Amino acid sequence: MFRLTVQYETPADPAAFDEQYFGQHVPLCSGIPGLQATTFSKPKVAGPGTAPYLVAELDFEDEAAFKAAMGSPEMGAVAKDADTLPAGRVMFIGELSDS
Repeated sequence: MFRLTVQYETPADPAAFDEQYFGQHVPLCSGIPGLQATTFSKPKVAGPGTAPYLVAELDFEDEAAFKAAMGSPEMGAVAKDADTLPAGRVMFIGELSDS
């Protein structure tokens, strides 16, 4: 499994962010080729530091499937829409392991 993780900073207007994110952005993601699973969480701080407002995880079969998805028109539409979201974001990619 290969995962794209996106962490969003706390937006100035969380309700407006949620409306746009879950009402507009997430439906676009459903069309990404090779996307096998998505999860969303709003973490709470468990230690020192601050937690992101929202974490999205998008899972693909492997890195090749992820790379193919990244070059797709569907992912292009998702990326364009992400630039309109009213919160900063950080993205990570990586292979999942059981150990």
